[in-house]
Amino acid sequence: MLWEHRVLTSEQITSVAFPSYRSGRQRLRELYLWGVVDRFQPFTPTGSTPMHYVLAPAGAAALASQHGLEVKELGYRHDRAVGIAHSLRLAHTVGVNEWFLSLVSDARRSRSFTVDAWWSEVRCARLFGDLTRPDGYGRLDRGDEYAEFFLEVDLGTEPLTKVVGKLVGYSALADSTGISTPLLFWFPTARRETNARKQLLTAWRGLDDPGSVPIATAAANLLDSDDEPSPANSVWLPLNTHSASRSNLHEVLPPCPSPALPASDSPSVLPPPDPMPPPASRPDAGTR
Repeated sequence: MLWEHRVLTSEQITSVAFPSYRSGRQRLRELYLWGVVDRFQPFTPTGSTPMHYVLAPAGAAALASQHGLEVKELGYRHDRAVGIAHSLRLAHTVGVNEWFLSLVSDARRSRSFTVDAWWSEVRCARLFGDLTRPDGYGRLDRGDEYAEFFLEVDLGTEPLTKVVGKLVGYSALADSTGISTPLLFWFPTARRETNARKQLLTAWRGLDDPGSVPIATAAANLLDSDDEPSPANSVWLPLNTHSASRSNLHEVLPPCPSPALPASDSPSVLPPPDPMPPPASRPDAGTR
């Protein structure tokens, strides 16, 4: 998963891969000492940040061997892996990963759905980059049906005109593939969301076929901090609606009309990892 999603924090990893934070922290330390993962701690002027983990050379070698590849075929370079520590997109990458992992954690608790697919920004760019570059793609297995979506996470650091301008690419993708995939916009605050919705609605209505790009928006500060926050909660508002009533994620995602696109067309591109942890690492499976 580190290879697919580039960087994960200690909290993110332990939340889905270990029965407790203590056991996760201990195992991550061992993996670091063995050279399987590398780590860094971003600077912050106040307080502290969690340790951030990336794939290290020994981990890349093990991953490549598992898939019958050489490390050079995998395309791994240690300097690039740790280079994200100095990237201006670090906070955004971590934020996107946090969104999906919160959804995975919710799926583990509820058992009413599973996250069947989670593709990174890099994988999405490889598949759709000539038209659009989503922050991520997800597919949910709801038992008797699937639902899929593209995700755009806004941190409030770029002009709304740039955010809104992305609709043209999604419209072109829908026209090219003939697949209408819901587009989710996740904003940091309800105020930012409200301002964005006005511009999004105008741009959406100006598309050749607005119906081919169904959109819903939500804001992170609408989540109940006293509960276990999840992007699946009732914080979503379809773009083309006059109602102020928020819906949960499942209500704004219609069933998939067709299978998802293949995740890879090259033997050197690994298939996306299963977002759901194995049963042994789930909370009710005991400790280890």
